[in-house]
Amino acid sequence: MTTSSEVDSAVAQLQGKSPQEVLAWALDKFHPHVSLASSFGAEDVVLIDMMARIRPDACVFTLDTGRLPGETYDAIAAIAKKYPQLQLQTMFPQTEAVEKMVREHGINLFYDTVENRKLCCYIRKVEPLNRALEGLQAWITGLRRDQTDNRSQMEVVELDAARDILKINPLIDWTNDMVWEYIRANDVPYNALHDRHYPSIGCAPCTRAIAPGEDLRAGRWWWEQNNQECGLHVNAEGKLVRAKG
Repeated sequence: MTTSSEVDSAVAQLQGKSPQEVLAWALDKFHPHVSLASSFGAEDVVLIDMMARIRPDACVFTLDTGRLPGETYDAIAAIAKKYPQLQLQTMFPQTEAVEKMVREHGINLFYDTVENRKLCCYIRKVEPLNRALEGLQAWITGLRRDQTDNRSQMEVVELDAARDILKINPLIDWTNDMVWEYIRANDVPYNALHDRHYPSIGCAPCTRAIAPGEDLRAGRWWWEQNNQECGLHVNAEGKLVRAKG
């Protein structure tokens, strides 16, 4: 069990370090019991490239919800080809749970109510995530402070208190411009939807392109008011899953 003092020590050690230094620390300390949670968005492919340079057999998992855009599968295939030693695990939702949900609420239930949308996100994403994290000591994310108000107070290392596991955010201080500078400088494969004004990409029915000047997360669950999280990083009350200070 990780204590708050251990988290505080890690934050002090890694504050101001480069993403590569944070990843090197994580991989040295926890491999193979640490994995990147990847949706193959821009931040995640940056982290994959960095990890592969440090440890080619680094672990990555992705959540195949069954509703992903075709471009996301193309990105997964391109990454797997470029980094063949990568230990990539694909997690799927429980078939029985999906069938029951669709039978009771319809195929596009998420448009009807916030509760239905959260149910769909839980079954297709949160529950598979929880299974993916079983047996791990830490997980790595592509979260950045400037993505949403919810994330503005996050640290480079946190305790995911709900799951009693360390959460490591190497890109926490990076900007969107820094992410894309790295992708272009290192010829990293990325999701083609990014070139069509999709800065944040999730399930196809729940993601749209954004207009100039819109928030980077405005294309996610756009029919809802003030909803920018699916539940992977927040609890049922909409609060970030983190240690209580």
